[in-house]
Amino acid sequence: MGLFFRRNKQEEPEQQKSLDEGLGKTRRSFFDKVSHALMGKSVVDADVLDSIEEALIASDVGADTTMKIIERLEARVARDKFLGSDELNKILCEEIEDMLCAGETASEDIFDFSSAKPYVIMVVGVNGVGKTTTIGKLAAQLKGEGKKVILGAADTFRAAAVDQLTIWAERAGVEIVKQQMGSDPASVAFDTVKSAVAKDADVVIIDTAGRLHNKINLMNELTKIRNVMRKVVPEAPHEVMLVIDGSTGQNGFNQAKEFTRATDVTSLAVTKLDGTAKGGVVIGISDQFQIPIKLIGVGEKIEDLRSFDKKEFVESLFKG
Repeated sequence: MGLFFRRNKQEEPEQQKSLDEGLGKTRRSFFDKVSHALMGKSVVDADVLDSIEEALIASDVGADTTMKIIERLEARVARDKFLGSDELNKILCEEIEDMLCAGETASEDIFDFSSAKPYVIMVVGVNGVGKTTTIGKLAAQLKGEGKKVILGAADTFRAAAVDQLTIWAERAGVEIVKQQMGSDPASVAFDTVKSAVAKDADVVIIDTAGRLHNKINLMNELTKIRNVMRKVVPEAPHEVMLVIDGSTGQNGFNQAKEFTRATDVTSLAVTKLDGTAKGGVVIGISDQFQIPIKLIGVGEKIEDLRSFDKKEFVESLFKG
């Protein structure tokens, strides 16, 4: 299996600190409500469960996933008649971690680069979610691991998209294939993959148009890009990653619905978790769509784009 975001023991405390800080607003928002609900209580009763439900909804976990968690908590309370508030955090941790089973991915193994060369990642998502920035950070980290990376600027409809990706390519020290604004996105993708094969590149990352997710021709465009890449690399793309802005909460659910209808999304990247109290969206999306969350963004620095580890995520969310 290919390694990604390789860590050593000296790096782990600093990376954990970054994650803890990035989830700080969500953690404080959630536990302020739960702590208030538990104040003066010796057992978990109906009022406490109602408050937990409210806290989960406020954190944008989503109604369906929240009800699953509450139903499981109710079952535990009914079975263990004297379940105390001291046990609540542990039980919540267990139930929420279970909700993330579909998104479980070992941090050293989130992409199997040994399965193909070049390994083609097509990145989709609406404008403003941090799609191009995510691509740039991902490219920089892969380059740091010794991978030869080529970017494809196939978002040819937005004026600043190509320029922004070019800046990231220069910053990361990787090659970029681009054409003029308004060019055919599929043509850019074709040229990128063809160049990657000729130059023996390890990874290709294709940026696609961040058009509004309710545009009916999105499906046709993404299908066309897929088809032309397969003329060069038959199995491409090996990964279709949807980037979602975590701070948009329920709108992220809507985007996931539309893009999963438009194309075969194989993984998710959730960005901007450091700027929101709605980090619970990670839990809801993972549970509802059964699509692995492979990357999360918890800050501005390149290293703040992190591989997603469900155990680490839940431990940070419940810290303190």
